[in-house]
Amino acid sequence: MNFLAVGDLAWDVLAKPDTPLQSGGDTTGQLELSGGGSAANLATWAARSGLPTRFVGKVGHGRFGEFAVSDLESEGVTVHPIWTHERRTGVVLALIDQNGQRSMLSGQGADFLLTPDELPLEVLQNADHLHLTAWSLFTNPPREAALTAAKLAKESGASLSLDPGSFQMIMQTGRNTFLSFMDTLEFDYLLPNRDEAQALSGESAPLEMLRWLQTHYPKACIVLKLDHEGVIVGEPGKEPLHVAATEDAVVDATGAGDAFGGAFLSHFLRSKDAKAAAELAVQVAGWVIGRFGARVGMDEDIRARLERHGYVSAQV
Repeated sequence: MNFLAVGDLAWDVLAKPDTPLQSGGDTTGQLELSGGGSAANLATWAARSGLPTRFVGKVGHGRFGEFAVSDLESEGVTVHPIWTHERRTGVVLALIDQNGQRSMLSGQGADFLLTPDELPLEVLQNADHLHLTAWSLFTNPPREAALTAAKLAKESGASLSLDPGSFQMIMQTGRNTFLSFMDTLEFDYLLPNRDEAQALSGESAPLEMLRWLQTHYPKACIVLKLDHEGVIVGEPGKEPLHVAATEDAVVDATGAGDAFGGAFLSHFLRSKDAKAAAELAVQVAGWVIGRFGARVGMDEDIRARLERHGYVSAQV
């Protein structure tokens, strides 16, 4: 199985103030600089869950770009960087509140400049699965590159997944406009969270969101992430499956959805067992929310969670 993620590779600046920020004021807090980008984060967790993983994305020339690539490679991901002098590697500011929920400000870095002619055709044509995030669809470029990548991979027999985050960007783009982009993709897996599913469907109850998505994308496996309420998986022709969340306390939700997606796809693409894949994914996401950052170094706890589901990661 050759897994490929195409999209954003960036740096995350995580900030969790000890007290609420006031205009013109100062306070202390927890700060962290780490590798980020939704597509790169998901690739990291696919690799950590034992799946051979590749990544394609545009990166700014310079030390920060080089560090971003080497950081992702250290996770066991084979990176195919497309270098540019036009713009620096992207930076994302994540403000974490006292409940662990994050609000994000994404700088439009080099990853937003990817064009179709820069895509590595051989890498795309050799992929068994291609993953995209909505950050590759909100603006053009890189929208045409993402759509072209999906078309090339599908023509070569690959399956396709999409994470439609974020709900605010869907609303800013316009629901109907964003749905028109989605309708050009023949995806096999859709992984929205509650807010994104509501923005797409206009429904408020989870099962109603799921039914709407299944009606509009009948060939896709819908994986609806519901935070502390767990996940509902809707496979075509099957009854919805619910898997409960873990009881991990929330420290920082940054990257939890990406971690869930990487673990779920890694397991499901090999096993075709939705329940087992979801059970692994909630364990991985639960571990991530209990720590500060999306790609914190692995410890004995996460290795034990992976091993219980049949995976032994090479990462320390």
